[in-house]
Amino acid sequence: MAARRTRGVTGSDLSRTTVARATAIAEQLRYECSILLELYAKKESFVVEVADGRLVSVPPPSSQLDTRDKLWRLHSALLQCRSLLESAIAREEEELGGGEKGDYETQRNMVKSSLSFLLITTGELLKAADGAAVPTPDVEGLESGGSTGLFALKRWVYRIFKEVDYWTKTAITTLQALPSVIVKERARSGRVRSVRSARR
Repeated sequence: MAARRTRGVTGSDLSRTTVARATAIAEQLRYECSILLELYAKKESFVVEVADGRLVSVPPPSSQLDTRDKLWRLHSALLQCRSLLESAIAREEEELGGGEKGDYETQRNMVKSSLSFLLITTGELLKAADGAAVPTPDVEGLESGGSTGLFALKRWVYRIFKEVDYWTKTAITTLQALPSVIVKERARSGRVRSVRSARR
């Protein structure tokens, strides 16, 4: 994707207000993720060791990516996170039973809701940057890593929560850097227009 030709973001394509709103949502989601992880550890009463490596698959970060590509990468990762989270919730309820709803279930739904809000705002930013639509991800191959058993399911669910937490942190970092990146890209585009005008 990095090899794909892109153009700089100019004018008022990306609203600082939308960026600020997306950042605020990501920060709230980060807080909610931390609570969810604490509740899960308390609920299961054991320390879960998770394997290294990401569940979400996107192109690696690069300084060569422009604003549009950075937003595409982030939005794609968050879409995969939501699909994984929805799958985890469904598997938990199927395998472990719905049962009585408590703080954990409430917090889990809050994380899902905030993640959906973050996807809406990053989608708006991607559209404003003239980014390509992100296809619905297929996470079927990641179903509990091919393992079976109750412990494997719990470990898989925990990995998904950690993945959402990781990409939420990445979203905050990416979004906070957008205003300065936009200014630089606008300045670069302005210099190009000035040079072209001078040659006429």
